[in-house]
Amino acid sequence: MAMNAYPAGAGVLFVVATPIGNPADLSPRATQVLATADCVVCEDTRRTGAMLAAHQIRRPMISYFEHNEARRIPEIVGRLRAGETLAVVTDAGTPAISDPGYRLVRAALDAGVRVAAVPGPSAAIAALSIAGIPTDRFVFEGFLPPRDAARRRRLESLAREERTLVFYEAGRRLGETIAAMAAAFGELRDAAVIREISKTYEETIRGALGELARRFAESAALGEITIVVAGASEAQGADRSPVTLEMLLAEGVSLKQASAIIAKLTGRGRREIYQNAIRNREGGDRQDG
Repeated sequence: MAMNAYPAGAGVLFVVATPIGNPADLSPRATQVLATADCVVCEDTRRTGAMLAAHQIRRPMISYFEHNEARRIPEIVGRLRAGETLAVVTDAGTPAISDPGYRLVRAALDAGVRVAAVPGPSAAIAALSIAGIPTDRFVFEGFLPPRDAARRRRLESLAREERTLVFYEAGRRLGETIAAMAAAFGELRDAAVIREISKTYEETIRGALGELARRFAESAALGEITIVVAGASEAQGADRSPVTLEMLLAEGVSLKQASAIIAKLTGRGRREIYQNAIRNREGGDRQDG
């Protein structure tokens, strides 16, 4: 088959991004594609049905998720080859990002069917845009393994990664995940926790991993979470055991000097590091009293 040539009469698979919170984020083009598709392929017909109804769209739907994809893919590809126009959506955000949608896309491409993107909301990109952490180079890690040992191994393998890291996490696991990140990456690594993006109670909490670990050990988080973590500095990338403020203080280095050293190693502000250390000391004194 020639490049960009498709079988005569074949349909189109539109990969449609849908809102991650605010219903108004559905784009005009996405609205048009969904309203005119022969069928909408979705994870949960109830959730997608509610989203379509909010935009006065009524279309047939079929479910497609991890546990039925092996059975559904031949059916969907058959409909595409027969000339139907289908729109695939996820429960929220961009399909095929941290969900099984990519297998359907690959099957459609292998069958010579045209696949077109209808871009829009993505929690990973939205979080990056407001995290205040470098965005010129980043890696998306999705969800970490839920078991402690597997999660620790994954994080340790990323400890020297110099690009910004983006993760998804469930609110109920946030505390233990941030604590594991602080142990693997060092407590001084900058990070941001972005919760409920574009929803009523959207919240962004920024700070060093150690600070965030202490915060979420004391208060649980609710909702859908995206975590953005700064990449390792060159010094940290070359050394699996990066120098920490605590190590320098234990060697007798003054807090002022130690803050300046850590600032050079991590790229963070010296004043910020110094003030955070003072706050942590004061908090420890209150707890000990």
